[in-house]
Amino acid sequence: MAALDELFCWEGDWGLPSVSTDCLVVMAYAQFAGAPLKVTKTSNPWRSPSGKLPALRTNEEILSRPADIIIHLRKQKFNADFDLSAKEGADSLAFISLLEEKLKPALIYAFWVEPENYVGSTRRWYADHMPFPLNFFLPGVMQSRQVKRLGLMRGDESLEAGEELEKELFQDASECMTLLSQRLGSHKFFFGDSPSSLDAYVFGHLAPVLKSKMASSKLQRHLQTLENLTAFCSNILTLYFPETTNQRTFSHPEDFDDLPNKRRKQFMSVLVALGAMLSYAILSGLMPVKSGAPGDPGTEGEAGDD
Repeated sequence: MAALDELFCWEGDWGLPSVSTDCLVVMAYAQFAGAPLKVTKTSNPWRSPSGKLPALRTNEEILSRPADIIIHLRKQKFNADFDLSAKEGADSLAFISLLEEKLKPALIYAFWVEPENYVGSTRRWYADHMPFPLNFFLPGVMQSRQVKRLGLMRGDESLEAGEELEKELFQDASECMTLLSQRLGSHKFFFGDSPSSLDAYVFGHLAPVLKSKMASSKLQRHLQTLENLTAFCSNILTLYFPETTNQRTFSHPEDFDDLPNKRRKQFMSVLVALGAMLSYAILSGLMPVKSGAPGDPGTEGEAGDD
């Protein structure tokens, strides 16, 4: 019997199976399609075979982009869109593009750029959950990448936080959520009684907004006024991720904080710190290597990753 494909994801919190938008999209789609995956949750992206989360390890390859993972699952005959008509398929693609264009930038801004949220919520969460010593520098690296990503989306690499940018992003995101609410109407899912890839993408983008503990969130307040969308997220959590209800967040069983012996933890932490510092020096070019230098392991996070 062939081994199951293994999906590596950010661990969960706030009653969600994962704190990451991209991880939630993939996890929801796999549940909708009935794909039998081995799911490994972690707060250490360096445990992923690609250095990124999510990551799907198959017998032939390693995939990190949600779209690539979904395509792979469809090739394996796990297709949540199988029953969609041609028009519904086109509508699904249109709304997914709308999410990426209008809602995703606002999520990146809310979690990674807005100062109060980033310092008080996002950075604190990752620093509290990542193993030492990654928690000292990876959240900052992740923020830099998300800010750069938002700048590319906006066509402005010199992006700066401010009321004007926040207002524009909030307006786009609010309009997007309102359109989704109108499209969903009183239905359980967007195309009837069975969930599709659009439901996975909408859930992945909205659930962190609804459930996160952000200090400042206009998006959250607007979403809470759209009762059918909040019920949509809650229903998916109840039906497909019941184990996350009122569940505390635990680190991956192999993370350093789970070592039973305090002296051993301290000793291992020192070793890992030295190794991580050496790796960081090599990766950042501070310590040149003539040959065989490893590549940047990469890291994506967010309520949103790539």
